[in-house]
Amino acid sequence: MSAKTKIIFIGSLAGPGAEPLRFLGDVLDVVEVADADEAAARFGEDDFAAILSLESAANVRGEQSGAGGDARILEDLPVGVCLVDGEDRLVWVNARFRRLCGRDDVVGQGFYAALDSPEILGPDFSPLHTVLATGEPSTTKLQGREKNFFQLHVSPLGSLRALGARLVVVVRDITPEVQQQQKLEAIHQAGIELTDLRPDEIFDMTVQERIDLLKSNILHHTQAVLDFNVVEIRLLDQATGQLTPLLAEGLDFEAANRALWARTYDNGVTGFVAATGEGYLCEETREDPLYLQAFAGARSSLTVPLMLHNQVIGTFNVESPLPRAFTNDDLLFLEIYAGNVALALNTLNLLEAQGTAILQRGIEAIHRAVALPIDQILIDTVHVLDAYQGYEPPIIDRLKNILRNARDIRQLIHEVGRGLAPGDVIPANAPAPRDGERHRVLVVDRDPEILKNAHAILDERQFDVETAQTGAHAVAMIRSCVDHAPYKIVITDLALPDMNAYDLFLQWKSMLSGKVPLVVMKGYGWDPGHVFVKCREAGLHEKALVHRPFLVDQLLQVIETMLEWQKE
Repeated sequence: MSAKTKIIFIGSLAGPGAEPLRFLGDVLDVVEVADADEAAARFGEDDFAAILSLESAANVRGEQSGAGGDARILEDLPVGVCLVDGEDRLVWVNARFRRLCGRDDVVGQGFYAALDSPEILGPDFSPLHTVLATGEPSTTKLQGREKNFFQLHVSPLGSLRALGARLVVVVRDITPEVQQQQKLEAIHQAGIELTDLRPDEIFDMTVQERIDLLKSNILHHTQAVLDFNVVEIRLLDQATGQLTPLLAEGLDFEAANRALWARTYDNGVTGFVAATGEGYLCEETREDPLYLQAFAGARSSLTVPLMLHNQVIGTFNVESPLPRAFTNDDLLFLEIYAGNVALALNTLNLLEAQGTAILQRGIEAIHRAVALPIDQILIDTVHVLDAYQGYEPPIIDRLKNILRNARDIRQLIHEVGRGLAPGDVIPANAPAPRDGERHRVLVVDRDPEILKNAHAILDERQFDVETAQTGAHAVAMIRSCVDHAPYKIVITDLALPDMNAYDLFLQWKSMLSGKVPLVVMKGYGWDPGHVFVKCREAGLHEKALVHRPFLVDQLLQVIETMLEWQKE
């Protein structure tokens, strides 16, 4: 950014009264024009700060009029200007300088005191005395108490000695420029720290450990440096055009896991950016036809491509609950940071792991597709098994084989996925329970979407999940395995089609001799039947409550609590 302020001057710099502009040539870029019409025409052509003329600079504060016409033109300048005597006291200031000081009554005060005693950053740490001693101009930088920054240009005074001044000081507020530079430096440093590991450390890490490291570093620097808290990064499969999630923080579960492709239509802003390679600023989500909701209440978003060797390898998206929360400067900063992220992805060889991740997600997609049908097979088989109790043993044995084989299908799908992927790829997005065991969990809810989400969340975390939609089905499922590999936890909605959670709790309790690891789901509304209170009075654990739809962290924490409780 240029250090000079550009202004248009109607008249000639060689004429009488223009001396202030001549001796401020080091800090002002003055363009001379003949008349007002030419000034108006030129003003829109470039980034001019003001139009000045001797005729328009006639109205000056009465107490400062002693400097004559020379002071009047200084009054209108778009930078702070002041005249300083040999003892660093202010003898005249213009309107802009008074605004920089935040008050009007500064004449007679010391120069630095008027600016609230800022810190001198250099390179000249005594610019006023330097100019008085040498007669040569000096430039330096100041930092105010409010983290604002000023650039000073001090010159020896020419013929403007009407008030006994010896120096003219031009003060320019450079806070936006400094803050921009500081942010760029912070982004550069963050890019270095994304992969701040020695080669031998990287080689000793598994692919998943590299992914976890990079995700942690990206999230940390995105929040600390850029101040963005809702973040999504997807990687682009060059063969299929699918955008695979790598990192999602603050997004709704459905949004973080929705299928997206690099297309300019029907795939939201993320698909558009991946297809075009251009950043996209969505100022108001309610008005943007491309936007797909990332979380409830999102009002603006910013999305840029991850570029490597001029090729799109993914997307970087941030969101805000405020409309018009992002600016073009934010777009620039995010594009620079995204370049660092792309380099880090390349450095850690994550793009090689992407194919494996896509393969693993394909296996998981198959598992999710068959999860509920398998659950229905289990429910139907248990129902038939109950009906055939007392019949010939071969029939009972066959029905039990159906149960066992149906339950094995899910495990076989996971084993196939592990067989196709390298041994260091962990299929889950989060660790298994602390004890390292696989636990069987039954989830009971009338809503199929809740059951699908339960599979999506818990299957990937190495739980064996089964589901039912009614209390009667749940009781039959519990009874079928109460003596062999029983459920470690049953998670049920507060109100089922045929009974409530309290009724289910009592029936399960009658089959057990000890603790009943039931977890109750409820919405955010009122519980008119006081079902949860009744369950607590009957022995339900005090923390056995989660909200629906699932809050993932809360669900996992409650499950962990129940597993630990059963060990006591």
